[in-house]
Amino acid sequence: MFSITEKNGNEMVSSLAIAGINRKKMFKAWCWSKDFNNLCDWYTHLLSKSPTGTIHIHILGNIITADPKNVEHILKTKFENYPKGKPFSILLGDLLGKGIFNVDGDSWKFQRKMASLELGSVSIRMHAFNIVKSEIQTRLIPLLNSVSGQVLDLQDVFRRFSFDNICKFSFGFDPCCLDLSLPMPASEFAEAFDLASKLSAQRGLLPSSLIWKVKRVLNLGSEKELKSALKMVDQFAQRMINQRRELGFSDKSDLLSRFMATMIDDDKYLRDIVVSFLLAGRDTVASGLTSFFWLLSQNPKVEFAIRDELEKVTAGFSPSDDQDFVMFDQMREMHYLHAALCESLRLFPPVQFDSKFAQHEDVLPDFTFVRRGSRVTYHPYAMGRMERVWGSDCLEFKPERWLKNGRYVPENPYKYPVFQAGLRVCLGKEMALVEMKCVVLAIIKRFNIQVADPNQAPKFAPGLTATVRGGLPVLVQRREA
Repeated sequence: MFSITEKNGNEMVSSLAIAGINRKKMFKAWCWSKDFNNLCDWYTHLLSKSPTGTIHIHILGNIITADPKNVEHILKTKFENYPKGKPFSILLGDLLGKGIFNVDGDSWKFQRKMASLELGSVSIRMHAFNIVKSEIQTRLIPLLNSVSGQVLDLQDVFRRFSFDNICKFSFGFDPCCLDLSLPMPASEFAEAFDLASKLSAQRGLLPSSLIWKVKRVLNLGSEKELKSALKMVDQFAQRMINQRRELGFSDKSDLLSRFMATMIDDDKYLRDIVVSFLLAGRDTVASGLTSFFWLLSQNPKVEFAIRDELEKVTAGFSPSDDQDFVMFDQMREMHYLHAALCESLRLFPPVQFDSKFAQHEDVLPDFTFVRRGSRVTYHPYAMGRMERVWGSDCLEFKPERWLKNGRYVPENPYKYPVFQAGLRVCLGKEMALVEMKCVVLAIIKRFNIQVADPNQAPKFAPGLTATVRGGLPVLVQRREA
């Protein structure tokens, strides 16, 4: 789930050399940046050359696979043998604590059950839809109107937009990150949250966990920064919890209130649960939207097809009705749009790869032997680029591959584990897709978005989710009615 930059790769080579490992051989192995824009592209190359679609990086104790049968084995068939594991939980423990994305066993089962009950209800989904709708109408569209004819960083806009939405949904709090003035930073809480996420991810780039653990004990460097950022996140979360207790939460719709209403009164536990949802609901949506608009810049025919579908679905819909906003039921009829988003996520999944740790020895369906304690990684980014998985046109952005007689047809989730699959499949999948659809339709209906350099392939910064290094500069122009 972590990227390794060229700098970090070279640092790792130095550390391994000190440990007695041949520096020259390791340096050659880690100099991927000479031929590839991203570490995930290098892994894709290695996996495509493997006869089984699986590789074993022995020095890291990591088995990496792009085989759907292996993915099903890990996420479903032998689910109990492949938990998140202590190495992962310790790495992100200070940020996520005992939240749903950082625990296994009974704690995970309890949170999963609670989250499933809450997120699966029609009322909570409509509440989320109304929050997104309001943010689009009162902030996103006015902001883009105000910068028509100018260049702005669309990734930054999407990160602000999704942070506003997830804070309203999780806490019932509006950080106003997408205010017309685009304040810098977006908010103290947003800045602290971003820094805490970034520094937590960077722990995974080090050649040994002992390094960051010692720095944490001595309160040095990045660990000192992380401690300060986490203190602000914790203070904010506690303030929200206290406010809910003072004002009452039985009639509130935000996620925090709903969890408090279920008799959870452990403040630390509440903090961990909600921070986990903040991380999932903010960065993944922003990442998915950023990649989607980059792909649209490469494929104008897809944008034309989405606009054509929009016009057909909304035919007879008066512009005065609800401020010309596409409604929930209408979006469900937009099969091409749904296919285009799934296709975009196939090529650019927000979480590029995800790891588990084997509790016991095992053998994968492709006969790869797994030692106890080994890290086993499935790689959605690479899987989307495997000819053996998606065919000879796997590198093409082709929404039609998801359609049959004009209607969307889902793929095997183990072939397309963008939202994970099996027992840990993402509970917020549908809400995330609805949020993305709302944004896409609102923008392409009213604006032409021209990426400043559409021929420059995305280069990703290290982090828990795929973030484009340098953002996505675009020229925004209003469309004529």
